[in-house]
Amino acid sequence: MLQSPKFLQSSAPPPAPPSPIPQLQVVPTCSSFPSIKQCCKFSRRELTIGSNSLILALLASQSLEALLPSKAQAENLVDDDTNRTEQEAQTSNATAATCTDRSPTKRAFLDISIDGEPVGRIIIGLHEDDAPVGAARFGSLVSGAAGTSYRRKEFVKIMPNYVQHGGVRSFGVDAELAKKTGTNLEVDNLTEEWERLNEKCAGIKNKAGTVGIVVRDPSRPPPKMKLVARKGKLEIDQEEVGTAPNGTEFVITTKDSPELDASTLVVGTVLDGKEVVEKIGAVKTVQENTSSPYFRVAKLIGDKRAVVAERGFNRPYAKVVITNCGLMK
Repeated sequence: MLQSPKFLQSSAPPPAPPSPIPQLQVVPTCSSFPSIKQCCKFSRRELTIGSNSLILALLASQSLEALLPSKAQAENLVDDDTNRTEQEAQTSNATAATCTDRSPTKRAFLDISIDGEPVGRIIIGLHEDDAPVGAARFGSLVSGAAGTSYRRKEFVKIMPNYVQHGGVRSFGVDAELAKKTGTNLEVDNLTEEWERLNEKCAGIKNKAGTVGIVVRDPSRPPPKMKLVARKGKLEIDQEEVGTAPNGTEFVITTKDSPELDASTLVVGTVLDGKEVVEKIGAVKTVQENTSSPYFRVAKLIGDKRAVVAERGFNRPYAKVVITNCGLMK
């Protein structure tokens, strides 16, 4: 056989065989429900839960879209709330202005002495338009038209924010004189007027320089039930603890006194003589001892000695008296 010439023979190594082409993993496509179940191996329970969850999600999204207001509706709601707030503010401001901007219809005076020494006169403007019942009661007791008056009666309590007058007694000579003129010293009508003004006027009623009649005692405990023997039989009766106000005690405030709003009906304002009220407030008083454990226990069990002792707290050592009083023309 003939040999091929050497120059025809190549010294290069033989070419390497081609590398195999990597085969891509074929993901099975699922075109129908049986093929999905076959290739993905979902159980019937899992498919049911998934389909129910999807339906619930779609229903929830539709419900939220139906409940949520549109942009225009949201703007209208905001505008309505703003208008309502402005109307309420205007109403409250108008009510506050009506309750504070009071013009006196009558004037009364109180001449005061401390331990027999005259200290001056207090002039009070009465608000008959706002508190007609209370102003009429105060005016009748100042002028003496009620058969009795505040003349020669004492101030019984001096507090940091107000001074309190003891009024007239609902028994004894004062009560008999009042009956002769047909005056009723009961507090019922005053309480109704106090409730009406409390609903009408917001904020502090007993501001500095106001005059008010004490119509109730919020700290007074309810009556106690007790057994009493009457005509050989035991009957249940109520024992009153303490004495209720009779609608003649009054206070004059030296500072704003919100603690009086629960008990006092404002009937007037101090027009002149505020320095006299300050002199009354500067009188030394009996020290309050409500923090004593003995007093608190006695008060808790209803000991009458605690009630008597409490009446003496904040009582002035000096004798502060109304020497003369009346209405001014």
